[in-house]
Amino acid sequence: MGAFLSTTIFGVLISVMGIINMKGNVSTLHWYHRKRVAEVDKKPMGRLVGLGTLIIGLSMIFFGVLFLIFEKTQMDVYVWIGSGVLIAGLVFGLILNFYAIIKYNKGLF
Repeated sequence: MGAFLSTTIFGVLISVMGIINMKGNVSTLHWYHRKRVAEVDKKPMGRLVGLGTLIIGLSMIFFGVLFLIFEKTQMDVYVWIGSGVLIAGLVFGLILNFYAIIKYNKGLF
């Protein structure tokens, strides 16, 4: 039950941060990820970074729910599906985040 709660709560927090970023607030990003971003580009950058962050958070929530189902049924298929979704969500979300930072900050650092 602890793994379900910690993963789900962390996923909710990350999803909320993604929604905040999608509204154009990029203040949650480190200063060097937004130092060369023009004012006009902050909203599109926030949308992309927020979408990537939201995908990561939702995949963590989904994994947590499937892990809870696994704990109740002891069927390994739920862990495999949840792990696949979590890995895919992390990879796709990070790709979106890095793409947005490279595009609008003109580099990672």
